[in-house]
Order: sequence, then C-alpha cells, then structure tokens
Amino acid sequence: MGSLADNIESYIKRLLEASPNATILLQRRELADRFQCVPSQINYVLSTRFTPERGYLVESRRGGGGFLRIRHLDLTRDKVAQLLEMLGSLAEQGISLRASADLVNRLTEARLITRREGQLMIAAIEYGNRKVDEGEYCGVRLTVLSRMLEVLLYES
Repeated sequence: MGSLADNIESYIKRLLEASPNATILLQRRELADRFQCVPSQINYVLSTRFTPERGYLVESRRGGGGFLRIRHLDLTRDKVAQLLEMLGSLAEQGISLRASADLVNRLTEARLITRREGQLMIAAIEYGNRKVDEGEYCGVRLTVLSRMLEVLLYES
C-alpha cells in the first residue's frame, strides 16, 4: 500500500478524471477527515504534487466556508507557447531543478515531447557543475530549458 500522500494524490486525481470540466471543489477539513490526517498533510500534497509545472492550478480559501478548487490544465502547443513567454518573464529569478523536471514530465505526459527528449532535457538542466552557485544556475537552467522547448516545439 502506498503512502498517505500517494493515497491522497490518487484520490484527487480520480475525482479530477471523473469531473467533466477537470475541476473539483473540496473542503480541506473533509478531505483530512476522509484520510484521518491533519489538514497540513493535505496542504503538503497540494503544494508538492499539484503544481502548475505538473499541470494543475490550486485555489485555496481558508476559514469556515473555505474550499479547495483544483483544476487540471489541458496542455496544447498553444499553451506551451504561452508558457514559454511566461518563462521568459522569469528570467531574472530562474527556475529550480524540481520545477523544471516537473514541467518536462508534464510535456512528456501530454505527448508534446518524447520520453527520450524529456530525458535529454533533464540531463541538460541538472546542476552538474558544483563550482557554480545553485542560485546562479537557476537563471542558466531557465535559459537552457526555454531554448530547448523553443527548438523542440517550433522546429518539429
């Protein structure tokens, strides 16, 4: 049997698949009660497994009438082009390896790039040179990732 986080993730994904518009509304407390855990465990799953890089948007409203709205995004070439523009605007702050890998995996799942292309991209953006500060490398990673995506999506 999987971990609690795996079970919560699986449950939410099943609900999203059953939803006609790929959007669900949940109550954090009800979800925590269902899995007999604290609400912070739900927060952990949402913040690590339902990220924009993985193709999800999560809106959270806390309080008595609070809710979670989780939306699964359909990824098309046009949306990836918009994503490239967004990545360009992030040029100063860069992107982490985890966020980059999540994005590449999402593109692979959407069949916009092949599994092999995804593996090559991840190999190229990994932090291999320990002489360079990771913070500085985030900008380099973003540039490399953006350029590879441009070539793969526009030159094919």
